[in-house]
Amino acid sequence: MSFIGIDAVSLRYGGDEGTLAVEDCSLSIERGEFVALVGPSGCGKSTLLKMVSGLELPSGGRIRLDGDEVKGPQHGIGIAFQNATLLPWRSTLDNVLLPLEVSREHRSSFRRKKKQHIERAMELLATVGLDEFATHAPYQLSGGMQQRANLCRALIHEPELLLLDEPFAALDAFTREELWGVLQKLFMDRKFTVILVTHDLRESVYLADTVHVVSKRPGRIVLTKRIGLERPRTLEQTFDHGFVDIVHELRDAISEVRAS
Repeated sequence: MSFIGIDAVSLRYGGDEGTLAVEDCSLSIERGEFVALVGPSGCGKSTLLKMVSGLELPSGGRIRLDGDEVKGPQHGIGIAFQNATLLPWRSTLDNVLLPLEVSREHRSSFRRKKKQHIERAMELLATVGLDEFATHAPYQLSGGMQQRANLCRALIHEPELLLLDEPFAALDAFTREELWGVLQKLFMDRKFTVILVTHDLRESVYLADTVHVVSKRPGRIVLTKRIGLERPRTLEQTFDHGFVDIVHELRDAISEVRAS
């Protein structure tokens, strides 16, 4: 059985006469797999993430996470969005530790083993090159540094599943590519499962094991592309013919669904 099973899922916002965002969408994701969802704007990619997390429940079909049907918000999931949303009055370290302090699942452990949790947070910050900025406030960090801290916050409770909704879209091209490498290293070191929503096809091919193309609204999977590139991947590879061919294949598929 796959780690995540999305079985003929549909979701309509606003009742029977509302907007059908996703219709009859199915896919399976294995434990430890890095999956990217690409497609036209408004096609339901973010809606799929919300349903996997349990923040939205499907109107039809079902979603299984590690064998159990998703019927509400799920614990043990890390989520990072386009904006880092760090709390301005907390330091980088304290922002990273926040999920451990506020979640019912972890706060008692945090109080009893605070020193160990701080050490683990510092190790995570060191992995992304932010250990020297642990006491800095968010306004003292660049956009890329804030997003690194955001990734650390999403991973501090060691989730099995990481959901990423265009986490690098607001960054400049050089910072975005730098963070591809950071995320790839975290993924290789920690072996979690990832679902990434992105509009950047190079990003999807660089990072993912599998890329799913979603149709225009109502969203459904119209192409599944396995990325047969060994890790670690490099930015130089993004200019290779094989890499570029995959990007063009995905772009052609999205162009077709936009025109249909």
